[in-house]
Amino acid sequence: MGQYRIGDVVAQLGLSADTLRYYEKIGLLAKVGRSASRLRLYDDKHLSQLRFIQRAQAMDFSLAEIAQLLEMRASPRRARPKVRELTRNKLNQVSVRLNDLKILRNELQLLLNLCSGDAAGCPIVAGIEHKVYASSRRKTLRRSR
Repeated sequence: MGQYRIGDVVAQLGLSADTLRYYEKIGLLAKVGRSASRLRLYDDKHLSQLRFIQRAQAMDFSLAEIAQLLEMRASPRRARPKVRELTRNKLNQVSVRLNDLKILRNELQLLLNLCSGDAAGCPIVAGIEHKVYASSRRKTLRRSR
């Protein structure tokens, strides 16, 4: 089993030293051993946890959700229903965001088209105020459902 100093982990995973310290501080990462000179020494288990955290973040899980997933990772068979529920909720959130992004794409395309066809000027700047209001209004309506 290898031992890695913080600089080695930073180089391998592309995380900052501050991020590594923060993950340890909040308990997301298992306690890291220390050398005789008090330098942090990471092992292969830590690297595995960090890769898991990175992948889960790329899948848009929050740090709180990742903490839950890491706990469930210890006994995946028993945690299966909870993992499925957490993942289903994340999928629903992503679907809502995708819909919002499609609406945003359409609004931007409309503004772009209007700008190219308007000889008097570009209505993008004037249109943003109304479109931002419309977008925030949709979010307010969705939250109240």
